[in-house]
Amino acid sequence: MSPSLQRAQLPPFSYADEPPAGENLPILPQHVSPGRLERVLRAGHFAITTEIAPPDSADPEEVYQRARLFDGYVDAMNATDGSGAHCHMSSVGMCSLLTRKGYAMVMQISCRDRNRIAIQGDVLGAAAMGVCNILCLSGDGVQAGDHPDAKPVFDLDSMTALQTIRTMRDESRFLSGRKITSPPRVMLGGAANPFAPPYDYRPYRLAKKIAAGAQFIQTQYCFDMPMFERYMQQVRDMGLDKKVFILLGVGPLASAKTAEWIRANVAGVHIPDTIIQRLKGAQDQKREGLNICIEMIQQARELEGVHGVHIMAYRQEHNVAEIVERSGALEGRKPWYPGLVETSASSSSLSPATQELAV
Repeated sequence: MSPSLQRAQLPPFSYADEPPAGENLPILPQHVSPGRLERVLRAGHFAITTEIAPPDSADPEEVYQRARLFDGYVDAMNATDGSGAHCHMSSVGMCSLLTRKGYAMVMQISCRDRNRIAIQGDVLGAAAMGVCNILCLSGDGVQAGDHPDAKPVFDLDSMTALQTIRTMRDESRFLSGRKITSPPRVMLGGAANPFAPPYDYRPYRLAKKIAAGAQFIQTQYCFDMPMFERYMQQVRDMGLDKKVFILLGVGPLASAKTAEWIRANVAGVHIPDTIIQRLKGAQDQKREGLNICIEMIQQARELEGVHGVHIMAYRQEHNVAEIVERSGALEGRKPWYPGLVETSASSSSLSPATQELAV
């Protein structure tokens, strides 16, 4: 573990408006953020994250309605950033709205659209609002979206973005060398795709992201568990599972036709023939897609080195609660949800310092 993760203590977390967490998990010395996702992961729980689709709207109520679907079922939500090179409400805007309500957010940063000045400024602004997790992505090319004439930036890529934010956090300075008076206290994440060739190289790319600063990883959709198991064997052989939290990407397929379209048109998504044939043979293909997703989660829970799942349920967000419940992934644990009162937070068995941190 890097020296930056061994700091003796963090100053008290003082976002007074953040509601209690679903569990009283203290901020430990090795934590780099006060966020709930990091506390869940470092406590050894199987973490559940999901993606919240941003609206094509300036109405905050549309954001709140989408978030409510996940209340009590996930530990954090990713606010996507121009996914697929399509324009929607920004990730930082979504995070601004939802951190006020007490949700644990993962802000995504796409290097496609910002240079290093804008990225560093967004990181400080997000951290000031209470965002404790940042996922660095290179971003899809503009030709993939609905603004193909837009000018891509790519001043940084996912690796250098990780290095940049780690420098801000651990060295309290911008890339220019200028001092940051109060550094962002954030946990850094990256993406991985174990299902794209060259397969043997994928664990080495993971190692590079860890070296750049990634502390958690969310993978591409998994529909081929044997392939993922081979990847994880290499990851364990390299000792990488001890250096990063790995969350397997999963999601429900609506039909065999949808699966075939995704396989043909979405870069990096691998769907084996066996999955498509299983969907075709099902009386209710959408229900079978849910079953497949649930099975993937249950198998992931048994894999050494897997610390959670990232559920991507595009246009099926209403099914996330069922997926989590039926998979048993929470093992009886209750994530935070608006209005939750954690009575044990005021228990006399907790020290005043621990009560302060258990937010």
